Amino acid sequence: MEIWINPACSKCRSAVDLLDAEGAEYTVRRYLDDVPSPDEIRAVLDRLGLEPWDITRTQEAAAKELGLKDWPRDADSRERWVSALAEHPKLIQRPIITADDGSAVVARTDEAVRDALSR
Repeated sequence: MEIWINPACSKCRSAVDLLDAEGAEYTVRRYLDDVPSPDEIRAVLDRLGLEPWDITRTQEAAAKELGLKDWPRDADSRERWVSALAEHPKLIQRPIITADDGSAVVARTDEAVRDALSR
């Protein structure tokens, strides 16, 4: 199991605290320092069953600068979104846990973290 975190994020710290409390074995990836490649983002999206716009933090300054709210959310625009996430990792929703069964969850709640642990 791996968790993508921003240590400044309270939701990330809560998720890590819960993983620790449950005795989970996991790897921390500080995705702002160890930026995921477009291929890694695509793989996580496949595991999540989501599209890139579903995990984009649209209220971030970079999102506003890029005008993301006006970008189409369709198959033809998918790669543009993936590239934006790779170039501006702060736009990636957090934390994301990749579970041992090949799935993934956006772990913003204790329930989502427990869901990942149960997989």
